Amino acid sequence: MAAATRSLFLACLRGGGGSSDASGPLVLRPRYPSMPWRPKAAAVAGDLEAAAWAAEEEEKVAVFEVSGMTCAACAGSVEKAVKRLHGIHDAAVDVLGCRAQVAFYPAFVSEEKIRETIEDAGFGAKLIDEEVKEKNILVCRLHIKGMTCTSCTSTVESALQVVPGVQRASVALATEEAEIRYDRRVVTATQLVHTVEESGFEAILVTTGEDRSRIDLKVDGILDERTVMVVKNSVEALPGVEDIKVDTELQKITISYKPDQTGPRDLIEFIESAASGHIAVSIYPEADGREQHRNGEINRYRKSFLWSLMFTVPVFLTSMVFMYIPVLKDGLDKKVINMMGIGELLRWILSTPVQFVIGRKFYTGAYKAICHGSPNMDVLIALGTNTAYFYSVYSVLRAATSETYMATDFFETSSMLISFIILGKYLEILAKGKTSEAIAKLMDLAPETATVLTYDHEGNVASEKEIDGRLIQKNDVIKVIPGGKVASDGFVIWGQSHVNESMITGESRPVAKKKGDTVIGGTVNENGVLHVRATFVGSESALAQIVRLVESAQMAKAPVQKFADQISKVFVPLVIFLSLLTWLSWFLAGRFHSYPSSWIPSSMDSFQLALQFGISVMVIACPCALGLATPTAVMVATGVGASQGVLIKGGQALESAQKVDCIVFDKTGTLTIGKPIVVNTRLLKNMVLREFYDYVAAAEVNSEHPLGKAIVEHAKKFYPEENHIWPEARDFLSVTGHGVKANISDRSVIVGNKSFMLSLGIDIPVEASEILIEEEDNAQTGIIVAMDQEVVGIIAVSDPIKPNAHEVVSYLKSMKVECIMVTGDNWGTAKAIGREVGIENIMAEAKPEHKAEKVKELQLSGKTVAMVGDGINDSPALVAADVGMAIGAGTDVAIEAADIVLMKSNLEDVITAIDLSRKTFFRIRMNYVWALGYNIMGIPIAAGVLFPSTRFRLPPWVAGAAMAASSVSVVCWSLLLRYYKRPLVIQERQT
Repeated sequence: MAAATRSLFLACLRGGGGSSDASGPLVLRPRYPSMPWRPKAAAVAGDLEAAAWAAEEEEKVAVFEVSGMTCAACAGSVEKAVKRLHGIHDAAVDVLGCRAQVAFYPAFVSEEKIRETIEDAGFGAKLIDEEVKEKNILVCRLHIKGMTCTSCTSTVESALQVVPGVQRASVALATEEAEIRYDRRVVTATQLVHTVEESGFEAILVTTGEDRSRIDLKVDGILDERTVMVVKNSVEALPGVEDIKVDTELQKITISYKPDQTGPRDLIEFIESAASGHIAVSIYPEADGREQHRNGEINRYRKSFLWSLMFTVPVFLTSMVFMYIPVLKDGLDKKVINMMGIGELLRWILSTPVQFVIGRKFYTGAYKAICHGSPNMDVLIALGTNTAYFYSVYSVLRAATSETYMATDFFETSSMLISFIILGKYLEILAKGKTSEAIAKLMDLAPETATVLTYDHEGNVASEKEIDGRLIQKNDVIKVIPGGKVASDGFVIWGQSHVNESMITGESRPVAKKKGDTVIGGTVNENGVLHVRATFVGSESALAQIVRLVESAQMAKAPVQKFADQISKVFVPLVIFLSLLTWLSWFLAGRFHSYPSSWIPSSMDSFQLALQFGISVMVIACPCALGLATPTAVMVATGVGASQGVLIKGGQALESAQKVDCIVFDKTGTLTIGKPIVVNTRLLKNMVLREFYDYVAAAEVNSEHPLGKAIVEHAKKFYPEENHIWPEARDFLSVTGHGVKANISDRSVIVGNKSFMLSLGIDIPVEASEILIEEEDNAQTGIIVAMDQEVVGIIAVSDPIKPNAHEVVSYLKSMKVECIMVTGDNWGTAKAIGREVGIENIMAEAKPEHKAEKVKELQLSGKTVAMVGDGINDSPALVAADVGMAIGAGTDVAIEAADIVLMKSNLEDVITAIDLSRKTFFRIRMNYVWALGYNIMGIPIAAGVLFPSTRFRLPPWVAGAAMAASSVSVVCWSLLLRYYKRPLVIQERQT
């Protein structure tokens, strides 16, 4: 199980996640690992020139429409035929979509030759031209500054969507990032950045999505023009270097390169050599770009808040406190010019920097929003504070020019509003930073240093050198001592030990490692010394791929987010209208004496009272809380899920999982351990047992079914040699879920279940039927072997049930989730296993398409269906289900098709996935209740609905503080998910 779990990271995650879209591009996964995938011309030993030339030749991808395929065996035939050609890198065949995707080297084989080969295999083939250029479709990520609410994200998304070449754009407010799928032949990443900046926001390119690595180097020494020119020209001439940029002010060199051809250590040594030792180069000492930006933003808001306090506190004291201290009040009331007093003048002077210097960002944000026709929170703040400030200026200037007019100012309103809003943003950014702690912890797993070994000509270790962990290159040999972290993905070339992989895979038990075994970067070596050859480094490592998958999941919007997006489109204009209506209503009521004059405070008149109500309505409304309700909860939940061994691929999967009321389990590898073994062999004819297994193994050796593999492994026990060669199987036919047929040594051999035999016209003797019933009652699978249309034996195979299967099923039933088992196995075995695990609803002898049909049938009955599986034959059902859950020890195809990946291969994680999603959406619902309830209740109170009966009114600065607090409360409520605990049944089992 542990070895299969690791394949999740070292194979599936290399593809950057999966998609549940059946119509998407195929995933290149070798069905036959033993088939050649490199051009033979480049694989001949000693032909180094041809190998190097083939490596430089750009790989091409072609997609063919294949007609005539009816089953998985047909797909296997096509794939096998194509892979026999020279120059084929990889091939994948989709029997359901009738497509074949082939990666090949054009110098060795042409598209026409591949098409002819498919036709020679007995199928029709047609090249789909537009798919040849699939590799031109990239996904880039941008960090976007200045977004405050969902109105901002909608503006950016709309601007990106209309750019020619952009296929999809998703903008997340919580992460302040955009993920854009684009065609690099039509548009560049730089143009996308320019588009975002034109829409009024600052954009920073995180990654272009191209298959290359990038490194920032710090230069110690003088970077004059000559040195810069020498370094640039020299580095650009290096193989594998794609781009180099030199920033003389920051003493920084940025290089993009192909990791297959060069690496950071080589680049550093080469630059120092090219500069003749005049400069020293090292890795640029900076944090992750997003973390650096967040820290910078936190510092800016903290400084802004402290500066605003310096001006706002005196304004508050002079207007709210000192007026009750007689001595100070007399001093502030002294007139400067006519009726303008010292207090009004001081407040004007102190509030002006707050309004126009500290609050400048609200002006710029509002201006850009209005220019693009999408008013946001900045517009509300700018309108509210400007109204209070400029009315106060008018009042003070009028007092200065009049001998009778008494000034009434609201300078404390504008300055305190801005101060409280800046404080709220500061707290919000602090809280939002904690939503991505799970990703930060994953990134911190990579060790800072590594010990690299060099070898002499005889293959002995010549020296050891400790280097920065970021300088590891492909094919480096790394020494890992007991207690140390594995610095890079790779495979063991010397030594044996146990490695703790729990921080990556969630597997709690240390995994034994010996020569040839793969290891994952960031895991901990328990005992023994290992020498590991690095295979995937930097952005290609499993750790980096997991982080990227979680980040992509956090970018994906949950459908419930559309609700907030729709409200945000009309929210700000509606609030402005309500604010004006409030002011006009109170103003007209005062003008026509519709309420007693005693209602008006002594310090103001009816116009000023109406103005305060209008400003309060404008600043209390908060679109941010609505915009943050869903993405913050999804961010925390996906991070927590990853730390618990449950990879959730986005908000859609989370939302669907919380609605699940029916789970369809595959049997083999899901409810059972997935490692069947032969427990009994009954021969019905006089045959030598070894000869019997020679025929059976020769037929099953090409099968990928676990039962077939178990038979082959059992047959190997009859031979002492490790790699026994079985007789050649001709006319091989595989019917998924039923059996195989082949001609071996002039004998027709059929291995499969009872229905397969009957379909081929083979009679089942009474003795064989009795044996089958006996084996099925023991929860064992009886496999019939027929030769020359006659049953010759029965092989009993047992696949033990997972020890926790019954508990999981019972707990799911207590969660009101119906459990169903669907399997390709026979009815007797299926019923026996169903009894053991507690599942009554069973569907046996099902082909892959039958599983998908069962899922659709349940969906039509009104159920929300989750499918849990691990094999290739489960992928159609995983795609068809509302939520596909793949066991981490399963095949790459199943993992790609799933919405949720259970990395530890434990059934308890099915409960975790559903329970976490339910708790997440409880938080989201509460966030919406709070955000909507706050606005629905806050706006009327700010408008003065309580004033006639209670004389209670909400001053604008208090309204502003409430608005800031609403956003912080939503984020903090989502953050409570960080303390998520698994259901008690799982915790008890683990302890």
